[in-house]
Amino acid sequence: MLTSRVRRHRALSGAVALLAMVGLGAASGPAGAAPAGPAKPGQEVSWRAELGVRGGDDVGVRFTDGALRLRAEGVRPASAGGEGAQGAAVLPVRELGRTVHRVSVDLQARTPQGTRVAVDVRGRGAGGVWTEWREAAAGAPALLPRAASSVQARVTLFGMADGSAGPVVEGLRLSAEAVPASERAKERPQAAAAFSATVFATREGLVGHTTANGHVIQPNDHFVALPSRRGLSPRGSHEYSVRVCGPARCETAPVWDVGPWNTKDDYWNPSSVREMWKDLPQGRPEAQAAYQDDYNGGADQFGRQVANPAGIDLADGTFYNVGLNDNGWVTVTYLWTGGGGSDTKPFPTWGSDVNIREQATTNSASVASLPGPTTVNVQCQKRGQMVHYQGYSNDAWSYLPDYGGYISNIFVDVADSWLPGVPTC
Repeated sequence: MLTSRVRRHRALSGAVALLAMVGLGAASGPAGAAPAGPAKPGQEVSWRAELGVRGGDDVGVRFTDGALRLRAEGVRPASAGGEGAQGAAVLPVRELGRTVHRVSVDLQARTPQGTRVAVDVRGRGAGGVWTEWREAAAGAPALLPRAASSVQARVTLFGMADGSAGPVVEGLRLSAEAVPASERAKERPQAAAAFSATVFATREGLVGHTTANGHVIQPNDHFVALPSRRGLSPRGSHEYSVRVCGPARCETAPVWDVGPWNTKDDYWNPSSVREMWKDLPQGRPEAQAAYQDDYNGGADQFGRQVANPAGIDLADGTFYNVGLNDNGWVTVTYLWTGGGGSDTKPFPTWGSDVNIREQATTNSASVASLPGPTTVNVQCQKRGQMVHYQGYSNDAWSYLPDYGGYISNIFVDVADSWLPGVPTC
C-alpha cells in the first residue's frame, strides 16, 4: 500500500523518457542543490525563530498574544511518566548556505517555579540525513554530531505536574557557527553500520493515551519508545526508526514516544556524548544498570525505584509481530546512527509497507519491512528481478547491511534508477 504525493521525475530502467508519479512525503532537500561551503570559524549566522503552531509537527501547544504556551490539557507522554503536562513545537528548517557545527540560543521565556523550556536543535548536511536532536541552552551551545548546512529547532514546554502553571515562550534567536577541528572532539563521522544492542523490551499498551510526539495510541499500533528525546521523530514521520528483532521476526518501527523510565538516557551513543549516565558503557540502559546492579541506588532519573530493566517500549502491534508474548530481550538497531562510513551511503525511501528481501527478487523471503519513509544505508547495488509498479520498471536492487537484505530501487527516493555513487555488488 502506498500513500501519495507529487514525486520528482525518476529515470526508468531501459526507458529514455522520464515519468512523473504520485508518491509520498516531502523531499528532504532540493534535488541537485550545490553543496554548502564551510563557514570560517567564529563566523556566525543568526536568525530569529518563527514561533507559532503550524499543525502536524506541533503538539500540546498554542500560540496566542505573540507567545508560545501550553494548551490547558497539554500532553503527558504515555511511556515515560514522571513528568507533568508538556507540549512541543517543531520550528521551520533554516537553510544556512554554509556548513556549521555549533548552535547557540537566546531564549526569552517566562518559567514559573517548577516549569521549564528546552530548545533542541538538529542539523542536516550534504547527505540529506538529520543528526540527532541536541539541547542548547544559555551559555551551553549545542555541538552537532556532524557538520550541517540546514538547522531546525524544537521547543518543548514543561508545565507543573499538577497543571497549575506553564512556561511562556516570547522569543527565540539562534546563532550557528563553524568551530575549529580542535574544538570538535565530540563530532564524529557516523559508523558504516548502525549501532545495535540487546535490551529488555516491555509492551507499552496504553491505547488511547498520547505519545511524546502527539500520536494517539491505536490498537495494534506499530512504534517504539526510547528513553531520550534525542531520537524522537516528529509526529507521523519515520525520521528516527529502529529495527527490532525478537524471537519470531524483525520489524522496523519509528520512535514516537519517550521512555521507559528515563527521558535523558541516549544509551545508544558513546559514553562521552551521552546526555546523562556518562559512566555507563554504550548500549547499557540506565534502567538495566539500576535494576541489575543497583546503579543510582536502583532508581531512575526521577528517583523512582526501577521495577524492570527496560530500555525500550514496544507498541502492541510491534510487540506481538516480533514474537513476544511477555516482556523480554530483543536486539535493537538504531538506524539513524549509521551511514557515514566509507562503505555505505544514506538514501531516503518512500512508500509504506515496503519489503526488504533476502535476495534481489520478490520471490525470496522478506527479512523486514519499512512501514513508511525512512533513511536506509546502501552498501552496493545489483541487477535482479525486473519490478513493475505504477508505470515504473526497474531491475536494480540495493543491499542494506543494517537489514541483511535488498530493496528495489523503485522505492529509493532519488531521481536515478541506478543509484549514484554506489558500487555494484
